[in-house]
Amino acid sequence: MDATLPAPRAAAATARAVLAWVGVVVAPLLWVYAPAVAESGDGVGFGEWWIPLRYLVPALVVALPAGLLRHRPLPALGLMLAGATLLTATVHSREVGYLTDIWYLQFLAIDLVVGLVAAQRSRRVSVTAAGAVLVVQVGASFLSLAGDPVNRAVLSVLAVVTAWTVGDSLRTRRRHAEALRSHAAAEAITAERLRIARELHDMVAHSIGVIAIQAGVGARVIDTQPAQARAALATIEATSRDTLAGLRRTLGALRRPDAEPASLDPTPGLADLDRLVAAAGDAGVQVELLRRGRPVEVPADLGLAAFRIVQEALTNVVRHAGTDRCRVTVEHGPGEVVVDVVDDGRGGPVAGDGHGIVGMRERVALLGGRFRAGPRPEGGFRVTARLPVPEADR
Repeated sequence: MDATLPAPRAAAATARAVLAWVGVVVAPLLWVYAPAVAESGDGVGFGEWWIPLRYLVPALVVALPAGLLRHRPLPALGLMLAGATLLTATVHSREVGYLTDIWYLQFLAIDLVVGLVAAQRSRRVSVTAAGAVLVVQVGASFLSLAGDPVNRAVLSVLAVVTAWTVGDSLRTRRRHAEALRSHAAAEAITAERLRIARELHDMVAHSIGVIAIQAGVGARVIDTQPAQARAALATIEATSRDTLAGLRRTLGALRRPDAEPASLDPTPGLADLDRLVAAAGDAGVQVELLRRGRPVEVPADLGLAAFRIVQEALTNVVRHAGTDRCRVTVEHGPGEVVVDVVDDGRGGPVAGDGHGIVGMRERVALLGGRFRAGPRPEGGFRVTARLPVPEADR
């Protein structure tokens, strides 16, 4: 893709740059021409046509360098300050009353540029520029014979300080906003990494648990019950293929450029729980799946969270419970979906070094739900997740 600007935009940018530098070249010529214009009384025969020019030329002395403000504010500020100072020394120091207002306008424009420099440059640079402008402007206040120089000097100090303060405040606010955006981006990256880690953990832990169980079963019965060994190998193959496909999708999403659309493959949800039940059955745990209430359409993230919670809970049953039976209940209640996984195994406290329970709790917390996991008084282990359904999806 060609990164150059389109022809009209390139021409406009070139024209702006040329005009800016033309103004810089013309400004010193006006420094020489402005005193003659200001002192001319009749305009050498031009009559009233000369009066607007007597106002315009001193104003252009400061205005022409302003074309550099966008990309080079410091040189523009220097040229504007030099022009205003030279005009003050050659014109305003003489009693030309009609130029009094122009004096204020010239230095007011320079003060605004001080604010612009303070908003765009570092504090060290802006303080130096503001100090130079303040010294020159206060000195110029005493060169002009029109008005009270003390009042003019005080107004100059207030104007420069105010302009710098406002500009520095804008720079500080902009830097604070940039820091907030960077912090939010870092938090988003961390959250995304945690989400991917949970996805990979849930996927791999469940599959490896099933594969380990089936491999052990196949190794024990391969000589006496070849049919059951073949069934175990078939389960290992199917589980491995599903896991590899899931890993490929996840890694593909990580490598995908931002401009490339995401995969259209549906994420697993409540409708895919039968697949987990079948996989647990192949691993030797018979799962009773109960659905209660009137099923409603739930958001994709809620369905995925419910699927992963059941997947992780069944993985723990297969690997740690020491039982061959388990019950999964999915209840659609008013404003929530309740997922309950119960087994009659050995129970025991929640392990502190595992990531499964922590991942389930984090998933539920992200959705604003409630989560409980622990041994039952009558024996076994229970995992319960209450996931709120947004109002718009009920």
